[in-house]
Amino acid sequence: MRLENKIALITGAGAGIGRASALAMAREGAVVAVADIRGDKVDACVSEIEAAGGTAMGIVADVAKLDEIDRMVTSVVDKYGQLDVMYNNAGVTKRSKFMDIDEELWDWVHGVNAKGVFFCIKRAAETMIKQGSGSIINTASIAGRGFPGTSNAAYAASKGAVIALTMQAARALGRYNITVNSICPGVTRTELMQGILDMRHEKEGIPMDELEVQAARGIPIGRINEASDIGEMAVFLASSAARNITGQSINVDGGLIMI
Repeated sequence: MRLENKIALITGAGAGIGRASALAMAREGAVVAVADIRGDKVDACVSEIEAAGGTAMGIVADVAKLDEIDRMVTSVVDKYGQLDVMYNNAGVTKRSKFMDIDEELWDWVHGVNAKGVFFCIKRAAETMIKQGSGSIINTASIAGRGFPGTSNAAYAASKGAVIALTMQAARALGRYNITVNSICPGVTRTELMQGILDMRHEKEGIPMDELEVQAARGIPIGRINEASDIGEMAVFLASSAARNITGQSINVDGGLIMI
């Protein structure tokens, strides 16, 4: 039980990578606070954890809003008295050509993916500094490393920001025994990915099986990530085994990007 007696808060935990990470951390003994903007997804994830014998609480929150970030973290600390793991996973995107990106799309993507991550790090750190320990994990992306198959340039820029924030936060918080790392998923089978494939199928008329082949093309190991692949990395980074790893952004992508 690598995370026994740890309290973990995961944003965007209603589906995809967040849900897989919540289930994985609960299996390893963590009490998991499941946060998502969609209440029905929160309830379903909490129920799944509890049905498997784990302990969880649900929080409906929009991480693009600072007052909701504060409420989210405060509710966890008030209930459990500590916060050991903060996994900033919530993220949004949609497929868009470079010249079609407008201010509305840019602000939506960066409001969640960059602003939300920074202020979740800051708010979690306030508690972890008092404790003298903590692990902060962010979901970045190989898009932030220049992967050309990204959904759009605004998304890539937001994930590049997460990689930079991870290094800055690691330097600022290391003295308090707080580690800060990011996971950079490659092509991953999630609702978000499925939505992009569905849109391409509808707009471009490409058969779904061909889209799946295209998605896996260029991956040396020849396999698209499952969300659980990211969840297992999150468990590792949250555990004592990673106590001396900080400021890193680790690719989980089958070798698609090797930088």
